[in-house]
Amino acid sequence: RWIKFEEKVEDGGERWSTPHVPALPLHSLFQLRMCLQKGTMLLDLDATTFKEIIEKALSGQPEEAELQPALRERLTALLLLQPQHQPTKSLLQLLAELGLSPCRGRKPSSPTRHPPAASSPGQSEPRNQISETPLKEQLRNRFKKKVLPGAEAAHVAVGEVEFLEKPFAAFIRLRRGVSLGSLAEVSLPSRFLFILLGPPKVKAYHEVGRAMATLLTDELFQRVAWQAKHREDLIAGIEAFLDELIVLPPGKWDPNTRIPPPRCLPSPRRRTAVDPLDQQPHGNGDMTAAGDRASAGHPHSGEELERTGRLFGGLLRDIRRKAPWYGSDFSDALHPQCLSAVLYIYLATVTNAITFGGMLGDATANMQGVLESFLGTAFAGFFFCLFSGQPLTILSSTGPVLVFERLLFSFSQDHSLDYLEFRLWIGLWVAFFGVVLVATEASHLVRYFTRFTEEGFCALISLIFIYDSLKKMLSLADAFPINWQYRLDNVTSYSCTCNLRRLFNLILTCLTTLHHPPLPSIQSPPATLAGLSRTQCLDRGGHLLGTSCQYVPDVTLISFLFFGGTFLLCTALKRFKSSRYFPVGVRKLVSDFAVILAILASCAVDAVLGLETPKLLVPSELQPTNPARGWIVFPFGANPWWVCLVSAVPAVLVTILIFMDQQITAVILNRREYKLQKGAGFHLDLLCVSLLMVVTSVTGLPWYVSATVISLAHMESLRKESATSAPGEHPEFLGIREQRLTGLAVFILMGVSVFMAPVLKHIPMPVLYGVFLHMGVTALNSIQLMDRVRLLLMPAKHQPDLAYLRHVPLRRVHLFTVIQLLCLALLWVLKSTTAAIIFPVMV
Repeated sequence: RWIKFEEKVEDGGERWSTPHVPALPLHSLFQLRMCLQKGTMLLDLDATTFKEIIEKALSGQPEEAELQPALRERLTALLLLQPQHQPTKSLLQLLAELGLSPCRGRKPSSPTRHPPAASSPGQSEPRNQISETPLKEQLRNRFKKKVLPGAEAAHVAVGEVEFLEKPFAAFIRLRRGVSLGSLAEVSLPSRFLFILLGPPKVKAYHEVGRAMATLLTDELFQRVAWQAKHREDLIAGIEAFLDELIVLPPGKWDPNTRIPPPRCLPSPRRRTAVDPLDQQPHGNGDMTAAGDRASAGHPHSGEELERTGRLFGGLLRDIRRKAPWYGSDFSDALHPQCLSAVLYIYLATVTNAITFGGMLGDATANMQGVLESFLGTAFAGFFFCLFSGQPLTILSSTGPVLVFERLLFSFSQDHSLDYLEFRLWIGLWVAFFGVVLVATEASHLVRYFTRFTEEGFCALISLIFIYDSLKKMLSLADAFPINWQYRLDNVTSYSCTCNLRRLFNLILTCLTTLHHPPLPSIQSPPATLAGLSRTQCLDRGGHLLGTSCQYVPDVTLISFLFFGGTFLLCTALKRFKSSRYFPVGVRKLVSDFAVILAILASCAVDAVLGLETPKLLVPSELQPTNPARGWIVFPFGANPWWVCLVSAVPAVLVTILIFMDQQITAVILNRREYKLQKGAGFHLDLLCVSLLMVVTSVTGLPWYVSATVISLAHMESLRKESATSAPGEHPEFLGIREQRLTGLAVFILMGVSVFMAPVLKHIPMPVLYGVFLHMGVTALNSIQLMDRVRLLLMPAKHQPDLAYLRHVPLRRVHLFTVIQLLCLALLWVLKSTTAAIIFPVMV
């Protein structure tokens, strides 16, 4: 049988073989061409039953090849016999048959789809004729799930018949697809039939039938067969197929070898327009050589980035483009995959908010802390997902914004200025400049961002995620130090006690200073006090004394195991979709919920072990981190009047930072290879970010911009693939599930996280750092730069057959890669200094 690739019944007759590319003898194609030239040809035949088709095919023979009435009757009876199909059985059916086989005994059988070769009706076992209605086995056949909706069947019947003296060949195309009863393995409408029967002295019938079936599964020949008006059209289709044929020399390969299906096939359009040697696309999906040449390095030249020449013209066009899709932005989210995306991105966003909130608290004396980060992320993200042009974008605080906040706070402290009021005026100026950029359609400059820029920015942000996750894990060695001097033989000397003597001496010193007579009833307490916990000892003013007081034997090790285990488990479960185990539905479900399953598994292990690993701590009270501030920042009163004017200077720098950070991320998310159908909204996104600057500045919440890595993870978690694929065919990438509901749900959960603290406190932080590492590595592997870095380490003979290596000299590829790496290293150095605020401009 064929859908796209050939499957054979194995010699034991119990199972279908693995799908493989059919290998045809060249002579069989020539014989097929001869059969179509001399045999019966019926195009657009009106018939509703298989018996009617056979009768018209036998009566439509040319006079010189017309069969005798007796032979026609015998041939009709043979063709109307019920073919024996090889059903696809489930594991339970096979086990049941295995258990009953000793009782039933074995029956010799040779299941096949076609009449048995070299047999006649008188010699074969008695069999029923083809039923005009589908059998129960056909209707229950699970193989139909592999067939695309709207597909039609083609039947190829070949064999050797002793009573024929010369071959009989017929090609039939029905005017309408009709169900031919029990003829097919599954109940499908049939359109094409090919029959070739002849005397046993010719041995090539089977190969000719395979050639016909292979042609009918070829998309270009299918078009020819559908549109053919005469016999010559089909012959021309075979000639075109022969023109594309590639011959393998017989002594250089084993004809019995089954060629596995390739990961991707050339489209019919490319087959007609591209040289066969350049058909196969390669790479990681980011680009192909043809696409690069067509776009000349500017893949975002669509109408959304064309200037209208009117104020707010681009914004109005974005709104008109996105408005018709607004309803479907909610209905398209009704899929289980969206639930996994919500949980995954929620945990990533919570971790990111806690991390940046803690760093903002350290940089601004808790003027902005973890609670402000939570509330700001929830409000800004909800607003952006509800009104933006690209709702798949996830907003977050970023490194350059954090650097600016630190510098601004230090400047305010040094010059006796109120930090939040100064920051308010900067935010208002940034919002004003942002609206001006939207009005003047400045986002059209995005079309000049090249892949060099996109890859440099994405690589830097991905490396920051990887570096920060590793840095956080290494800091555990300070919080939970390992006793490297531990020796098993000295175990009896290790102890830790609470020493209160220093506190008692301090009390006596104070009494002596005040000239009080010594109290005879006071006696010195013991130097150490047993039974006190570490916390109780420190609360009473004592200190820990002993060789094992700072020794936490298990926490650091198990934390690193959770960190690495979560990362590896996320990666393994994501790849489980392409494994060979379990049905495709189970594999896809596991892959969609990979990150959630990995987190749950790690949390379960942590709960079983019961070790005091660092946990996720979420604020539980709705009050500012710093009690000295309120929820509203007033524009006047604390600073001189001229601060509102001077603030425009740093606001220009922040505007450039926000514009570049936002738009580079938007360019990466709207790449052509993601197959987005609802369009981008560069102007509308920038307007939403500008308006949010006003609200977050007035309330003293952090500033937000698109988070590249988390947004890419959001899109990857919403990938759509074809639900039905032929045996041997890899699922086709259909695009991204474009909707607003997952982002809205994520930020609603962020807002109520304060009330979920009792549940979230059971999640170990090393597990979430492992998720961070997975996100960074996944984003890094999604860019072509990593493929070219690997090429630097490969000998030429082991390099993959990438498309750009066919068109660009290897030394130029290496030169381009080295320049990118040097620029990336320069950006990393710049990021590590106080000049990090201008790093988006450097990109």
